[in-house]
Amino acid sequence: MMMNDPLGDMLTRIRNAQMRGKSTVKTPASKLRAWVLDVLANEGYIRGYEKAETADGQGEIMISLKYFEGTPVIRELKRVSKPGRRVYMGSKGVPSVRNGLGVSIVSTSKGVMSDAAARSANVGGEVLCTVF
Repeated sequence: MMMNDPLGDMLTRIRNAQMRGKSTVKTPASKLRAWVLDVLANEGYIRGYEKAETADGQGEIMISLKYFEGTPVIRELKRVSKPGRRVYMGSKGVPSVRNGLGVSIVSTSKGVMSDAAARSANVGGEVLCTVF
């Protein structure tokens, strides 16, 4: 199956799994997905993730979702930069989500990082998604 937006697919899988109350969700593996999951885990939005291989040799990531008193920790998960419209910001223009309560995930020349880390490193880049 051809996929135009692998990161958008992963975010949709996370949203759908949380609506159903699932504890884990699987997604095909890629470096970009793992980097975004690293930021989500460091910011406390997911428990963690594990990489595995399927029988046909394809990589797979098992994401452990996080809940607090029965409700998902991630309330809102939006893709900002899409394949049809890329969104780039300078170091001063990196958006803060809900006055700093949420996180923007930015792909910079120094790697994928949160908005606060990008501001402190004084780098801008492509705004991948926002999490609240």
